[in-house]
Amino acid sequence: MNAEHNRQELDPVTDAGALEDGAETIRADAPEVIAQLDQLISRVGADPESFDGKLVRDLLITGLKLVPDGRDTGELKLMTAALKELRYAYRVFGQYPEPHKVTIFGSARTPEDHPDYQACVEFSRLMAHHNWMVITGAGDGIMKAGHVGPGREASFGVAIRLPFETSANTVIAGDEKLINFRYFFTRKLMFLSQAEAVVNFPGGFGTMDEAYETLTLVQTGKASMIPIVLAQGETEPDGSPRRYWQDFVRFTKDRLLADGMISEEDLSLFHLASSPQDAAEHIMRFYRNYHSSRYVRDDLIIRVRSRLRDEDVAKLNDEFGRLVKKGKIEQRGPYKEESDHLALPRITFTHTRYHYAVVRRLIDRINTFDPVGPEDIED
Repeated sequence: MNAEHNRQELDPVTDAGALEDGAETIRADAPEVIAQLDQLISRVGADPESFDGKLVRDLLITGLKLVPDGRDTGELKLMTAALKELRYAYRVFGQYPEPHKVTIFGSARTPEDHPDYQACVEFSRLMAHHNWMVITGAGDGIMKAGHVGPGREASFGVAIRLPFETSANTVIAGDEKLINFRYFFTRKLMFLSQAEAVVNFPGGFGTMDEAYETLTLVQTGKASMIPIVLAQGETEPDGSPRRYWQDFVRFTKDRLLADGMISEEDLSLFHLASSPQDAAEHIMRFYRNYHSSRYVRDDLIIRVRSRLRDEDVAKLNDEFGRLVKKGKIEQRGPYKEESDHLALPRITFTHTRYHYAVVRRLIDRINTFDPVGPEDIED
């Protein structure tokens, strides 16, 4: 057996050697290569010295480095296809930047007469009534139900190519908002990066995978804080109470929590809805005053639609001080690093980068305060 391994250094230096045309190879990040890349970036309409231009340059340099890395054809095909998929998907979603979007996960096998299917139709119809758009995996079952409620115009399909499933349900088939993916990981990225809420209906391995990954990403701060809802029909087909997610919650408490695998606060990351109406209302409550959030270094910036009273900010400091690494929770305007939603007030603090589930509780608390009107602002 060959004792040599195939592992290569991450940034290998290429030995200069004669190519067929007599030219010598150079590093992908050599100054002359960068100069040529900057010319190309300029020719397609971007400033190579802008932040976005520099990101594109890094992307091109990374691609060129694959040559001296010696990546094989299969690896090159995977990376190329993944980048193409992401670029196209972002382009499609980019045409609909304003409407809020909810991702719905659930089984492709759920029949149309099942209470779960009917509950999903009702939930997605309610979200469309609130002017939200719906993202599903574009298949049948729960995925189709999520499109039936809002209709084709308010639906996105994020389909995966599988040999044993149809490519798209009859609602979204042929629509410009239907995107076909080869890889689950690129598809999952779009499910979460484009959604302001995730609702899980009962399903199999795929649904469990999507539910747990969503919870994990939010729990660890790798995804934006969003409402995660567990929804289902009220009864089984035989009329007995539906207990799919109740059993999930019991397992979560009896095994994950009891064995110390999660913290009690992590139970705040999801909501077990009692009905489609409750699921929709939970999501709308989350956005009662909360708008969005981001980090500038270690400072967590929570954008709100209406400013808070000073006494309410003081309550946040009393109740959520353990989230603060230094200083205190403050209300202020935008940071100089920000470029969007500049008119919105901010609730900010230097975050410990721990206890993300407590951040969810902080947002819920912010939403309990009555918004401040112009008559409440002191001169």
